[in-house]
Amino acid sequence: MGTPREDIQLELQAVIRAVFDNDELVISDATKATDVDGWDSMAHVNLIIAIEKRFGIRFSGADLASMRGSGRTIGHLIDLIAAKTERLDAPPGASN
Repeated sequence: MGTPREDIQLELQAVIRAVFDNDELVISDATKATDVDGWDSMAHVNLIIAIEKRFGIRFSGADLASMRGSGRTIGHLIDLIAAKTERLDAPPGASN
C-alpha cells in the first residue's frame, strides 16, 4: 500500500477503467476528461455515481460545480475524494 492519496488514485483508476470499459487506461494527477476517449456528459454522470458508490461518499452541488471547466484534472477529483473520505473517518462531533 502507498500513501492514502496513492491508494485513492489506484481505486479511482479501477473505477474509471470500469466506467469506460478500458482495462489499459492509466490516469495521473494531470489527466483531464478530454484525455479519455468517450468522457462526455453522460459518462461523467456515470463516473460520479460509480465514485460515490465505490468510496461511500456523496458529492455536494458545490463539489460537482468545482469539477466543471476545461482545466480540472483527476488530481482535483482525488483531492475531493480525499477530503470526503477524511470526513468519514473523523471522530463523531468533529467537523471539516
